[in-house]
Amino acid sequence: MTFSYIVLGTGRQGIAAAYDLGRFGEARRITVADADAARAKTAADRVNQLVGRKVAEPIALDVRDEPAVERALQGHDVAVSAVPYVYNLALTKVAIASRVSFCDLGGHTETVRQQHALNREAKQAGVRVVPDCGLGPGMGNTLAVYAMGLVGEAEHVYMYDGGLPQNPRLPWNYALTFNIEGLTNEYYGGMTVLRKGKLEHLPCFTEFEVVEVPPLGKLESFLIAGGVSTAPWTFEGKLQTYQLKVLRYPGTFAQLKAFSDLGLFELQPIRVDGHEVVPRHLFETLYEPQVRVEDDKDVCIIRVIARGKNNGQPAEAVVELIDYYDDATGFTAMQRTTGWHLAIVAAMLAKGETPVGSIPLELAVPGEAFVREGRKRGFRITERLEKS
Repeated sequence: MTFSYIVLGTGRQGIAAAYDLGRFGEARRITVADADAARAKTAADRVNQLVGRKVAEPIALDVRDEPAVERALQGHDVAVSAVPYVYNLALTKVAIASRVSFCDLGGHTETVRQQHALNREAKQAGVRVVPDCGLGPGMGNTLAVYAMGLVGEAEHVYMYDGGLPQNPRLPWNYALTFNIEGLTNEYYGGMTVLRKGKLEHLPCFTEFEVVEVPPLGKLESFLIAGGVSTAPWTFEGKLQTYQLKVLRYPGTFAQLKAFSDLGLFELQPIRVDGHEVVPRHLFETLYEPQVRVEDDKDVCIIRVIARGKNNGQPAEAVVELIDYYDDATGFTAMQRTTGWHLAIVAAMLAKGETPVGSIPLELAVPGEAFVREGRKRGFRITERLEKS
């Protein structure tokens, strides 16, 4: 059986997802949609060239035009959203009304919880909805589920992830490989985690530590926003600890903490020389040109440590993925880890391998199935289980 997909948004992650669906998703047709018709055509041409067959078809579509989206979704098995999270709740509702399964790149936990509140409607429509795919949130949570399965009776889950340039440049030691708004969204509002079995909300830029990540060396690690998504609510009462810290090169923490303390990630306008200015917009305008380096090769890291008991013995499982820029396709590591995780989930939806309804990623996607699919694509996922 083959499937029909529509990918909404032809930015970096959308193109990577469309490519993966064309190569591994048993696709007979992939509609790539963008408000910019020329950009959609360029994306479709690149996907077809990389896949080696004409599978992608471009259309012009503004995702804010809900009637147009509903028309575009007709005849597709799965809709894949690679547009900013602010559109995903409305798109979910349109997909359910159109009886088309749906997954997205998420990035905003409260929006995701609102999508999960549509579980009954999704079940009635007979469709599958899995928000918040990608690198983090996304693959980290899926690998955490896998690590928990290795342990057997998991009690504590500690996650680390990051996307970094292979060759950092001073003064920022960072390369932006996705939308700047997605980055600043991670730097504001804090993260809800599990501590001692209970939900606890912790602020960004706290709980600093240094982590050794061969071959990158010592990296800074600290809390930011949203990376665990809905998992703490899902595992409340089942785990004692569930948390994630971002990984950055040395020196980054002090920079970002200073920007945060100054209020540069705030969205409330302030007056400057008689004009209203949104601090975050000012930061994005100044920061993005400094870190947006198109020719940089990057590396993405996910490390999950799960501790608990295995057959009554204390046990620890460590699952790790380190992925690099791919010269063969020209995809960044961020595109591969983000877009391909989204595509793997989309293919599972198409094949009916996840439950019907709007289901949290950590419950919908089996860890073993994802690891199998990831390794098929060349992801180097290592695992270690130690008992004491």
